[in-house]
Amino acid sequence: MAARDTSAPALEKLGVVLTDRGSKYAVTGARVTSREEVDAVLAELKTDRAYAKATHNTWAAMLPAGGLKADDGESGAGMVILRMMERERLQDHVIIVTRWYGGKKLGGDRFRRVQDAVRAYLDHRSGKPA
Repeated sequence: MAARDTSAPALEKLGVVLTDRGSKYAVTGARVTSREEVDAVLAELKTDRAYAKATHNTWAAMLPAGGLKADDGESGAGMVILRMMERERLQDHVIIVTRWYGGKKLGGDRFRRVQDAVRAYLDHRSGKPA
């Protein structure tokens, strides 16, 4: 079996961008063009023990072959990220929203928090102040 390059694209880690009822949300992104690069980004992110131990690392990616998403137990959250990326026409990119559960269920508000985290990342990329 041939060795393959497993180096991950550069991560843009914004860290914790918001909290709600004890849950903390962070957002990270990177430029990617393949599923292999998405996997490498996720592996790189999880080398940080805090991210590896997070309750959810939900993500979506817009690749040349189309959109991909994964909820990581936060049902429906990957689609929220993907739709926001589609609206922004953000191509060749992955956005990961990380949640550390704070002990209280957020119900439908969890989707608003995912949107808030993605918006923080998109604003950061475009240079808008927080």
